[in-house]
Amino acid sequence: MTVDKPWYKSYAPGVPHEVDIEKVTMAEVLSRTARKYPDNIAFIYMGKKLKYREFEGLVNRFARALADLGVKKGDKVGFVLPNMPQLPIAIHAVYRLGAVTVMNNPLYTEHELKNQLNDSECSMVIILDLLLPRALRIKHETGIEKIITCHINDYLPFPKKQLFPLAKKDMYRKVNPGNNLYEFMDLIRKYPDKPVKDESLWDEIAALIYTGGTTGVSKGAMLTHANISGVLQVWRAWFPTLNDGDEIVMGIYPIFHSAGYSVSMNMSIFSGWANILIPRPEPKGIIEALRKFRPSFLPGVPTIYQGLLKEREFREMDLSFIKGYFAGAAPLPKDTLQQLGELHGAVIHDVYGATENTAFAVASPFGGKIKRGTVGLPLPSTDIKIVDPEEGTREMEAGKEGEICIKGPQVMLGYYKKPEETAKTLRHGWFYTGDIGRLDEEGYLSIVDRKKDIIIAGGYNIYPNEIDDVIFGHPKVLEACTIGVPDEYRGETVKAYVVQMPGESLSEQELIQYLKERLAPYKVPRTIEFTDSLPKSAVGKILRRELRELDRKKREET
Repeated sequence: MTVDKPWYKSYAPGVPHEVDIEKVTMAEVLSRTARKYPDNIAFIYMGKKLKYREFEGLVNRFARALADLGVKKGDKVGFVLPNMPQLPIAIHAVYRLGAVTVMNNPLYTEHELKNQLNDSECSMVIILDLLLPRALRIKHETGIEKIITCHINDYLPFPKKQLFPLAKKDMYRKVNPGNNLYEFMDLIRKYPDKPVKDESLWDEIAALIYTGGTTGVSKGAMLTHANISGVLQVWRAWFPTLNDGDEIVMGIYPIFHSAGYSVSMNMSIFSGWANILIPRPEPKGIIEALRKFRPSFLPGVPTIYQGLLKEREFREMDLSFIKGYFAGAAPLPKDTLQQLGELHGAVIHDVYGATENTAFAVASPFGGKIKRGTVGLPLPSTDIKIVDPEEGTREMEAGKEGEICIKGPQVMLGYYKKPEETAKTLRHGWFYTGDIGRLDEEGYLSIVDRKKDIIIAGGYNIYPNEIDDVIFGHPKVLEACTIGVPDEYRGETVKAYVVQMPGESLSEQELIQYLKERLAPYKVPRTIEFTDSLPKSAVGKILRRELRELDRKKREET
């Protein structure tokens, strides 16, 4: 059965049905923007401003440094940095060499970081100097040959620069002499800013951004220049009333995440806009940036908006300069929506996508009808279909629930070194998301449930199987099952059900401390409930869905 594309008639005025995708790599995108808007601000970092001319010069300098250190076409370069100028500089330098950026969450534990660096076959990592000891401890267990450190204050203006302690340059060299350890600023100063030959190609991989799946196994989504540039061109077409070179975006989403990779870095570069880099998205820092720089857009996960609403200064601010509020990663609670609307007249635009489709596939129409309870309409050049969740072969009618599938220029090449997982997820050009949803007669998409067992807490995807495996590693644990439970602040939070080994005594505090040493903080369960048994299938498989239902009933009874 063929289903028409009803969303076209719901598009805002001026939005095209299809975009004629220009084959311009991300390296070319920056060069073009720097030529067109050399004196426009590219990035603002805690008050420090970098113009596009300066930014491209720094990219050229660092690309020369990387080349001298042996980085060549196809090499994997790992990043363990928050949102700070060194991150977009280094990423775009890697683009120019035709190499591949590998993004890592700075909150990762040594175990998590080691696994991801090994899987991606990184030979170099660029890391915040405060995290360097972590990298040094796992270096011998990875293929990392060279490490470049960045300091949080390298691009701070005076006097803020004086508020951060200076790194002791020789301290880490003494830890392991001759360790191929370099400092970002030392390298930048050594090289000229002359243009570097662009080695990037349209169809080649530009980024590995990791995501989990139904098994919880971390997988590197291979995103090409075609994917990254293509999604920017499609996303830019969603805003026909905005002008290139005229806007300021709040870079709250972390760049290591697929949404931040596009919004907090590449979308601004593509459009010649300024981006306010927020290294740590806390309410007071965001409020200060709002007051000083008056950005056009305020994106955020629910916890960002909820944190802001608790601040009196935010509640009393005049935010009439904001043209759009964008919420992604998790649905906003109704009371948060109501408060934002009442206080600031905010219209919240939902965004839906996944790492596998370079973050963006569906969004509320900018300047069009907003339908609450939906995440909006498929973007131009993007197709959505709903299929039966059992086989994924039968297309569902409007209003019927099924698995959401996405096709478009933003859909990844596949998972790195995982052909079987790729074959399950990509079928005939369609990305099978694992999410359950429905399209209405006007083309608006609603998310109903998740086929996968992902827990979304504070905008982070958390994969229960990963946490289960770590809990199983405790010698006093017999069985464990992790679920997501409702949380007013985070949307969902992590709860673990645990069965102890016979004759053992294990406290909640003891187990949580064990997990804190092995998991990033946002993955550690907030609640642990000890139980005598877990629901299982006839073959002994723990039934996570049934456990969620039992937990829900228990909460309703209390």
